Amino acid sequence: MTDRIPVALIGGRGYTGSALLPLIAAHSVLDLVVATSSSEAGQALTQIDPNWPKPEQTLVDLGPDGVGDVEAKVWVLALPNGASGPWVDAIAKHHAEALIVDLGADYRFETDPTWVYGLTEWQRPELRGATRIANPGCYATAAQMALRPLSDGLNQAPVIFGVSGYSGAGKTPSPRNDPKRLAENIIPYQLTGHVHEKEISFHLGQSVCFHPHVAPFFRGLSLTIHITSQHAMSPQAITDCWRSAYDAEPLVEISTDIPEIRDVVETAGVKIGGVSVDGRDPHRASFVVVLDNLMKGAASQAIQNINVALGLDDLDGLGVVR
Repeated sequence: MTDRIPVALIGGRGYTGSALLPLIAAHSVLDLVVATSSSEAGQALTQIDPNWPKPEQTLVDLGPDGVGDVEAKVWVLALPNGASGPWVDAIAKHHAEALIVDLGADYRFETDPTWVYGLTEWQRPELRGATRIANPGCYATAAQMALRPLSDGLNQAPVIFGVSGYSGAGKTPSPRNDPKRLAENIIPYQLTGHVHEKEISFHLGQSVCFHPHVAPFFRGLSLTIHITSQHAMSPQAITDCWRSAYDAEPLVEISTDIPEIRDVVETAGVKIGGVSVDGRDPHRASFVVVLDNLMKGAASQAIQNINVALGLDDLDGLGVVR
C-alpha cells in the first residue's frame, strides 16, 4: 500500500481552495493535514465542501512563522498574487525537500531552473521530480493550449478575446464580482498589460494582445483567438495540428464545432475547436478554447502537476477514466 502524502493548503477559503478540497478528498494518497485562512479560522471544512470526509477538520490561522510546526510533504499556495514569497522562504527553511505548488503569479516568470512552469501537457519531463512548481494562470493555460501547436507559423501577435465567470475576480468585493453591476452586463477590464497577457507572451515566445472581460456567470472561461500565419491555413490543417499534439492527452478534447463553457464546467479538461479560416485571406483564422477557470485553470492542473512531480498517475483525484 502506498504511504499517504501529507498536504498543506495555504489559502483554503478562496474559490480555488474550495475547488481543491474535493480533488484532494478523491485522491488515492494525498492527505490534507492543514488548510489555512486568517479571516475564517475555525470554519469547518464541511461548510466549504459538504462532502469533506473529516467533519472535525477546520480552517486554521497559520502564518509563515508556523510552517515548522506542520509536517507536510506538499504545500499548495492558493494566495493572492504577491503573497507567496514569505511562505516559500519559510517552507524552504523548515522543509527543504517539500514540493511547493504556487497558484499565484509570483513565480511564473522565474528563470531560476528550480522553478518549473506547470503547463502539465507541455512540461512533463521538467515536472518529474520537481520541488517548485508555478501553476499557470487560467487564461494563460487556455491560450497556450490552443496556440502552442501552431506557434511556429505565426507572423503577427495573436489577438485574444477572453470572457470569464466572476469567480475569476475572487471573493474580495469589486465591480467585477458585484452581481448588480454584472446583471445583464459584461465588463471589459485591463485591456493592455494584463498579467496573463504577459504570461502568455513570455512562455509562448510571441507577443499577444489580450482583452479580458467578466460576465454574469460564476465559473468557466472562453477565449476567441485570431491568428495570422505565414502559411495559408485550412480548418483541417489546424485541427490536425491540435490532434497531433494532444492525441494521447485525455484531458484535451478537439472539436470541429465551436466549444462552449457548459461543455467543460466542473471538469478537469479543456476543449479547443470551431476553426474558421477567413474566406478573404487563408492566412487568417479564428478559433475558440474553453475550460473551467477553477479546475484546469487552477485546482485540477495543480493536482496534475503534483501527480507528475511525485511519480503518480496523472489523473489521480480528477475523476477521469482513461
